[in-house]
Amino acid sequence: MPIRPLVTRYEDDLALFPTRWNKIGLVVGVALLLLAPFVANRYWLDVLNLTAVYVVGAVALVILTGFTGQISLGHAGFMAVGAYSAAVLGNHLGLPFWLVLPVGGLAAAGVGLIAGPFALRLRGLYLAIITIGLVFVVNHVLRSFPSLTGGVQGTSVPMLWWFEPGGATDFLGGYRAATRLGGMRLESDVKIYFLFAALAVFTAWCGVNLRRSNSGRAMMAVRDHDLAAAVLGVSPARYKIIAFGISSFFAGVAGAMYAFKSAFITIDPPFNMAMSVEFIAIIVIGGSTTVLGAVLGAFFYSVARPLAESAANRVDLLDALSSSQQSLLVLALLVIGFMLVEPTGLRGIWVKVRLYFSGWPFRY
Repeated sequence: MPIRPLVTRYEDDLALFPTRWNKIGLVVGVALLLLAPFVANRYWLDVLNLTAVYVVGAVALVILTGFTGQISLGHAGFMAVGAYSAAVLGNHLGLPFWLVLPVGGLAAAGVGLIAGPFALRLRGLYLAIITIGLVFVVNHVLRSFPSLTGGVQGTSVPMLWWFEPGGATDFLGGYRAATRLGGMRLESDVKIYFLFAALAVFTAWCGVNLRRSNSGRAMMAVRDHDLAAAVLGVSPARYKIIAFGISSFFAGVAGAMYAFKSAFITIDPPFNMAMSVEFIAIIVIGGSTTVLGAVLGAFFYSVARPLAESAANRVDLLDALSSSQQSLLVLALLVIGFMLVEPTGLRGIWVKVRLYFSGWPFRY
């Protein structure tokens, strides 16, 4: 059954918001994004900021796993490169955050392009094992330069407005300092929210446009059958490496965002195998082949986790677990539930609802 009106122009087919309901949804979504920081308390505002990090990281993983079919468990390694790039560039070179974010992404993309050639002859679990090794290699390198990264003790992450040659001197200043806008006072977490929300929307927009581009269609052809794609003139090697580069770039940006949000980071945790598995679970919950699935999975998991932890504290035996163990338990139950009930994730549920109401009140 068709779920959108018939189009006769190529421009209409490529429109991001082709119908009136899409445009209404866009307006409502923007309004909710703008109002959220003013109605949420500090705890839920922190959850929303973490959600934005999850959205960027999940979209990055969808580009690699969903578009190209390359299973990667090295996502935490790319995010660690972006996070520690933000810390080193801010602490030692005094670079502003708006320059650190893309530079951290480029640093992670460089690591991704180095790891990309390993994907040319490997797939499935074999590629996953290689990317697991990437996490440990990155963590070992970061520990080997304690003068830059702080080693196992960790390091602070300044968030500067402008250049400070010689290194950052005011850790609590910069972007994190409260700002007055007219008669309204914007606290640091509100300012970070607007920055992160803009980055999350931009990343999702890039992912949607990449999927509809010639490169995105080539990636999906390689995912479905690389030999058939090669017969049609699509180079599997080229597009696998491109996917690794683009995915690792956005993962590095997500890592820098995580570092800015935390203000102080260590190597392990959080940049370990648990983080990589966490992002795999997010795209499984949301739907692993689309940007919408990544966004839905990030929102669902980031909101469901604190709610589930709060409920677990009221259950015998579960209240004895640490918060990380409770998160792992919640994650496992969510993934098992979606794999059993709805393997296509939240996006699959949304498509079924949309299909039902597109033909309502008639049933097909």
